[in-house]
Amino acid sequence: MTEFEVIKRPIVTEKGVSKKDEERTLCFEVHPNANKTQIKHAVERLFKVKVEDVRTAVFEGKLRRRGRFSGYASDWKKAYVRLKAGEKMPEYAEI
Repeated sequence: MTEFEVIKRPIVTEKGVSKKDEERTLCFEVHPNANKTQIKHAVERLFKVKVEDVRTAVFEGKLRRRGRFSGYASDWKKAYVRLKAGEKMPEYAEI
């Protein structure tokens, strides 16, 4: 699995931006089968930074209804990646 397959997109939300500013932590949506080691290597290669810690969370898809039709949204995985002290915080547009 390449770096671009592991990391799908950055998650830019109010919570994610505050974690980025205060805790040196980046949030990404990642491939559901990616493990923490693969996520760490992908971030280090793409952004050219050193990673201190990776935490992951798996979210189950919610039930969605459109009139009488219903279905489930896809399951997805989120990764919180903390950078080592002294590392420059990358902007998402710099990839």
